[in-house]
Amino acid sequence: MRTATRATRGSFIRAAIVAGVALLAPSSAPAEPVAVAHSEGLAHGFVALRSLEGTTLADGDLIQTSSGNRVTTRLVFRFKDGSTHEETTVHTERKGIRLVSNHVVQKGPAFKVPMESTIDAGSGQVKIRYTDEDGKEKVIEERLELPADLANGLILALLKNISPKTPKTTVSMLAITPEPRLVQLEFTPAGEEPFSTAGSGRKAMHYVVKVHVPGVTGAMASLLGKIPPDSHVWILGGEAPAFVKSESPLFPGGPMWRIELVSPIWPSGSTSSARRRERPAASARAAKKEPRSEKK
Repeated sequence: MRTATRATRGSFIRAAIVAGVALLAPSSAPAEPVAVAHSEGLAHGFVALRSLEGTTLADGDLIQTSSGNRVTTRLVFRFKDGSTHEETTVHTERKGIRLVSNHVVQKGPAFKVPMESTIDAGSGQVKIRYTDEDGKEKVIEERLELPADLANGLILALLKNISPKTPKTTVSMLAITPEPRLVQLEFTPAGEEPFSTAGSGRKAMHYVVKVHVPGVTGAMASLLGKIPPDSHVWILGGEAPAFVKSESPLFPGGPMWRIELVSPIWPSGSTSSARRRERPAASARAAKKEPRSEKK
């Protein structure tokens, strides 16, 4: 009876793994780099990082520069608790959007594992430096065969160039856990959602981003409930698509955080227009007094 029970359990686990692989594996091979529909350029956006409940955690900047067909994007967050997140991504725009390099630095109490990672997509060289739970610094260096559609640091650029009529787009990503592991991201449009600016109504396309972990590892992760949660990104369409907000973790196993565009807020009473209004009034009063002084 024990032998039969073990055999039955073993068959069940193998069947579950096979089923998990079938469910998790993408339906097609990784795609070529996403085609360029809108070229990136010079930009500087103010962003905030918030919890899903609306608590502001960090102030940030999204800065982009370009030279020829080479684009550099830098995302920086400065947390209230002193933590910092800085990601610099370089990609090219020829026939498709292709990653050149990605460099991420995360440090401070907001992150479970302080980490620095560098990906050189051309050479396949990957370097990861992190601090483990015992406070010891670890370094991982590997040379990997990286696919042409690698999307580290490129999710916003890719979604601005994917047609919302495309039912599904699959790209590759190197997950840093801290061990580097190739996974696949699946972008699916979930329909337009309304928002407003200065009282004017607009609509943004909501994209759901799923993570697929290939192979037996992915199947076991699914069985154990360790597949990363879906991320969400909202893109304003039109002739110049723009990022509106996103909801995703900044590191594996991290909480879902919201990134939103924010506008400058000026201190009350400090505007130059208020000063300009005061100066003409003062000059007018002085002009009225002068004739009276001459009569005397």
